[in-house]
Amino acid sequence: MSEVAPALRASTSPAPQPPARSRLAAYLDLIRWNRPAGWLLLLWPSLSALWFASNGWPGWHLLAVFVLGTILMRSAGCCVNDVADRDFDRHVKRTAQRPVTSGEVSVREALAVGAVLTLAAFGLVLTTNLATILWSFAALAVTLIYPYAKRFVSVPQAVLGVAFSFGIPMAFAAVQGEVPAQAWLLLVGNLFWVLAYDTEYAMVDRDDDLKIGMKTSAITFGRFDVVAVMLSYAIYLGVWISIGAKHSLGIWFYLGISAALAQAIWHWRLIRGRTREGCFRAFRLNHWVGFAVFAGVVAGFAWR
Repeated sequence: MSEVAPALRASTSPAPQPPARSRLAAYLDLIRWNRPAGWLLLLWPSLSALWFASNGWPGWHLLAVFVLGTILMRSAGCCVNDVADRDFDRHVKRTAQRPVTSGEVSVREALAVGAVLTLAAFGLVLTTNLATILWSFAALAVTLIYPYAKRFVSVPQAVLGVAFSFGIPMAFAAVQGEVPAQAWLLLVGNLFWVLAYDTEYAMVDRDDDLKIGMKTSAITFGRFDVVAVMLSYAIYLGVWISIGAKHSLGIWFYLGISAALAQAIWHWRLIRGRTREGCFRAFRLNHWVGFAVFAGVVAGFAWR
């Protein structure tokens, strides 16, 4: 009996808990470090605009500023977004374990990390010119506004489109010291690409968003969601084709555009059934659409 009692006590004692993650691991999860697709979606249009603004190779300095700045600001945006959405995210299976929502990272910590990243990005902007510095404040304002747009705007993806496209006017400002009409046309075109892929993303969470009262383009477009996505792809590619033609980029540019178009058609096949898996896969692979356009722009200028 004396031998059984310890065994019984051992079997009924609480199971040992896994050790808590390090703060660094939690912060890296907060900024989605293991999911680079997010910052790639911002990077390709910004670099494409940099090539257009420079009429070709922009130089190593601006290339480094925009690559590093994009990564830093996307990471900072994740911090702000997770703080703003923490009460909504706990009701969505896909986001319930985000560090702020789960309590692993406090609101104060998340905002502090976001502030440090923003200051680092601003330090990069300070190495450019006055026009870029001034436009960076507008870019920051849109980044801060977007997480709250989902409460009031029927198509908050349009606000995200502005935020995710602001690297375009900043690229022109950094090269030319001003933002011409061409830059704003590219921004509008890129906004429609963001609307396309973020609607695909919203289609994944539509049922959960309806329950918690979140506003998204997938809900607003309703049964026309797939049509809206494909129309947005068409406008996006059409705008970039018009700018490429103005610069006489030639066959290599159009091959890049064709690769992007082929992917958009494939995405239609993925999302037409409106399954969570298909819609999420289409969203997750969208950075390859942007890369195809960027590759076409670079090749077009190189062999013009």
